[in-house]
Amino acid sequence: MLLTLSAIVAAAPTPASDTPARSMLERSRAAMRSDPEQGRKLAEQALADLGRAGAAADPDTLVLAHWLLCDYHAERDRAAAEDHLAQGRALLPRAPRLRPSLLGCEGDLRELAGDSVQAMALYEQSVAVAEQLHDDEQRADGLYRRGYLRGVRGEFANGLFDLRLANQLYERLGMPQQALTSLNAIAILYNRMGDHAQARYYFEAALKAQQAAGLRREQAVTQHNLGRALENLKDWDAAQHAFEAVLALSREIGYPRGEAYALRGLASVRNARGDASGALGLLDQASELHHRTPDERLRAQILLQRGIAMRLLRRPVEALAALGEAQKVFSTADSRAELATTYGELATALSDQGDWHGAFEQQQKYKAVSDELLHRQLDQRFATLKVEFDSAAKDKENQLLMREKAATERALDQERRASALRAVVIALAALLVVVMGVLVWRHRRTSHRMQDLAMTDELTHLPNRRHVLGKLQGLLAQRQACALLIVDLDFFKMINDEHGHLVGDDILRAIATVLRDSGRAPVELGRLGGEEFIVVLPEVDIDTAIAAAERLRQKVAELDVSRWLPDRNITISIGITLAESGDTVSSVLRRADEALYEAKRSGRNRCVARIGAMGLPPVRGTAAAEAPAQVVPAGSVTS
Repeated sequence: MLLTLSAIVAAAPTPASDTPARSMLERSRAAMRSDPEQGRKLAEQALADLGRAGAAADPDTLVLAHWLLCDYHAERDRAAAEDHLAQGRALLPRAPRLRPSLLGCEGDLRELAGDSVQAMALYEQSVAVAEQLHDDEQRADGLYRRGYLRGVRGEFANGLFDLRLANQLYERLGMPQQALTSLNAIAILYNRMGDHAQARYYFEAALKAQQAAGLRREQAVTQHNLGRALENLKDWDAAQHAFEAVLALSREIGYPRGEAYALRGLASVRNARGDASGALGLLDQASELHHRTPDERLRAQILLQRGIAMRLLRRPVEALAALGEAQKVFSTADSRAELATTYGELATALSDQGDWHGAFEQQQKYKAVSDELLHRQLDQRFATLKVEFDSAAKDKENQLLMREKAATERALDQERRASALRAVVIALAALLVVVMGVLVWRHRRTSHRMQDLAMTDELTHLPNRRHVLGKLQGLLAQRQACALLIVDLDFFKMINDEHGHLVGDDILRAIATVLRDSGRAPVELGRLGGEEFIVVLPEVDIDTAIAAAERLRQKVAELDVSRWLPDRNITISIGITLAESGDTVSSVLRRADEALYEAKRSGRNRCVARIGAMGLPPVRGTAAAEAPAQVVPAGSVTS
């Protein structure tokens, strides 16, 4: 497990009551790599001191304490780890900078439980949050965890990329112990890729540095990984020596998980040498220790070796049960190499039992997973050429390495600059899109406005001649029956001469209001020009059109215009016609205009209809009533 956060803790406020606890946690972090039990005691003591400080305790330091204890208990006591994780989470609103590390510990718990999918999601989140916080140390932690799990799942190129970047960050931050841990993880990935000899070289180099630094817990982990590489190389004597060293060191520092892994390794050596009974005895001890460490992949590895031992002892039912349970765990954890081995052992066990069909199915699964791993190993070898650093690990002092490292850093810096430039370009492009969008919107709005102005009478705000005649043209083109009314204000010139054009404009607006209130859709109406208005009535007969015109005439006559014309009312004359087959806009207008002329000639304030083909006489009304003095007589229309 990685131990980080020094920059955050150093930057946190330092109340007097908090300084001893923080110092204790720094010692705890260092002790976790050499003597985990001592590290736990120091962390618990610091947490107790912080509890006594109460509200004066720094939240960053509190979260650090819970994280350290979550990290410690993750390998030993799941319930205790979950409890510290929950307490750390509760403090995050006051210490948000430590969220990536708590996400990492939560991911560790999910990974140990065999849920690699959830673990990967948490590691991804940890890396993303650390990048947002610009915290390279926590980012390196997340990259290490994600890279290791990617290696377990067979994603070799992505895993090696993550681990290499984590190694670079640790070296840049001056954290050699963490850099060794990432180097160890790279060696594990090489081992899974099938390059066991190269993995052995890295393990031995890391082990030498850890021994010199006195990192006994890290030594146990690296020694075990070296044993796995030797196991894959089938160097059984060297593998046994490595696992025995892990067992002794783990017992010395009180590390039960390390003991269990060592016993599993020794059982594998016994099975390889045909001593299945000896292997079972070691596996029983490992199983007992596993109850104290919540690690599902460890349980599956113990089950795998137990299945092999049972098969060697010709106890196929027990062998198949153990192997089947191991297969389930490896499938859930997406541990491809162990899964392939388990399928192969299941095929052999079923064959020994005489179940040839079952053996064939398991052999097919073994081949499918093995081929997938082989393709990944071959393909990923080429994909990882740019991220391998074998020469750097072999000779850190080599000048060629230093030049390569400097060139890599320059390339990364150029990439960062290029990324920044791309971000600027993207931002400018986005701004341009917004500006263009605004311009298009304004253009559309202006176009609509200009169109409205082009089709609207400025004085009355009714549709203008162009608009209404366009609608009439459409109806005639569709051969749709309609009536046309031309409305003319009587004695308008006299009104303008006696009272002025402003009064005349007000009266035109008043008549427009009457027209607007009287003519609802689908009626089309507008100003034809001067004191003339036009009304189009779709789908009506002549009687309906005359009745509509008469209502309109009466409403205008009833208008109260005393504020403009105190001594008179206003009246209108209306010419009416029906559109017929073969009519054009001009012919319809001409007939309506002739009817209007007839209404004017007959005394005004009346409606006259002209129907039939051109040349037929108009149908017009007669006076219906006498009007008061100085009021133009009203009239009615009969057809």
